[in-house]
Amino acid sequence: MKIKEIIVVEGKDDTRAIQRAINADTIETNGSAVSKETIEKIRLAQAVRGVIVFTDPDYPGEKIRKLIAEHVPECKHAFIEKKYALPKHGRGIGVEHAPPQAIIEALRDAQQIEEDVEEQITKDDLMAAGLIGGPLAKSRRERLGELLKIGYTNGKQLHKRLMMFQISQASFVEALQCVLQEEQRK
Repeated sequence: MKIKEIIVVEGKDDTRAIQRAINADTIETNGSAVSKETIEKIRLAQAVRGVIVFTDPDYPGEKIRKLIAEHVPECKHAFIEKKYALPKHGRGIGVEHAPPQAIIEALRDAQQIEEDVEEQITKDDLMAAGLIGGPLAKSRRERLGELLKIGYTNGKQLHKRLMMFQISQASFVEALQCVLQEEQRK
C-alpha cells in the first residue's frame, strides 16, 4: 500500500517507523527548530502531492504542528494516541515507538484543519461536560481526543481543536456519551 501525500515527521526514527507501516515519502523537520528551507519543502510538497503532518503527541510535536499549520495551512494532520507512542523500554514518547497498525490508522484518519469556522461547541459546553476543570477532566479529554481522532489536548486547547476540525455538536455529544458510559463501567 502506498500513500499519495508526503508525511512530515520529526526525525529519521519516525521515517523508519512510517516506512515499516506503509510505503510513503517523508520530510523530516529535524526537531522543533524547523528551518525556512524545511517550510519551503513542505509548501512545495503540499502543492504537488499534499502533506500529512504526523508529529509526536507531546509539547515539541504540537509546537512543530502549529508552526507548519501557520505557514502551510492546507496540510492534513494525523494524530497518534499516546499509549501507542510510548517506548517498551526507556524514556521518551514518539511516532517511532508506534506499531505499524496504529500508524496506518492515524494516517487513514488524517484530517484537514480549517480555520475561522462557526463555533458549534462552546467553552461552556466543555465545562458542563467536565472536560475543563475537575478530577476527571484530563482522562475525559484524552479519551474524547481518541474517539474524535483529534489527539490529546489540554483544557485550553480543546475548544480550539474542536473548532479547527469542525467537530459537529452531534459528533461531540456521541463521543462524550461514549466517554461517560465507559467511566460508569469502571
